[in-house]
Amino acid sequence: MAERTASSPRGRRRGSPDTRSAILAAARTSFAAKGFAGTTIRAVAAQAGVDAALVHHYFGTKDELFLAALEIPVDPRVLIGPAVAGPIEEAAERFLRIFLSVWDDPDMRPSLVAVARGIMDPSASRLLSEGVLPVVIQPIGVALGIDHPEHRMPLVASQVIGLILLRYVLAVEPLASMPADQLVATYAPTIQRYLTGDLP
Repeated sequence: MAERTASSPRGRRRGSPDTRSAILAAARTSFAAKGFAGTTIRAVAAQAGVDAALVHHYFGTKDELFLAALEIPVDPRVLIGPAVAGPIEEAAERFLRIFLSVWDDPDMRPSLVAVARGIMDPSASRLLSEGVLPVVIQPIGVALGIDHPEHRMPLVASQVIGLILLRYVLAVEPLASMPADQLVATYAPTIQRYLTGDLP
């Protein structure tokens, strides 16, 4: 009986340059269709034709896989540290300055706008509601130690997403060309109220 050669593999795909891309493609499909909560590492692995252990090898946790699938050029969790350091009464201003410094970077903006367009597409709405909010936005509120972050942070997100849409995606004036300091002065009080103020 002839021996099996490397040119006729059977079973699941081993690690290769294409494996990571296949996992990410499967993850994007699953996150868009089923949301973050409905997606499992095992299901992504099955769709990509690999073992679940290989998904963990490449990406670690489901949070890491989700962020990689979004193809965000900067890990938002890395930015949380400076945003939450210091007096909580100034958290909104710190957050906005960091946010604007990233989005106004001409090298990062094209990739970020592409991500924003994908997340805001109605067919991928669960990426925002079941992925970005719990994985990226709510942890900021938890790190700040605010009460009811699950209630407050979606309010913050409403301001931030509106700013992304009007300033960077649609380029609506005067927001598109407004200086960062003016944007901070305009948005920070509202966001700060959402973070720490009394809410109805």
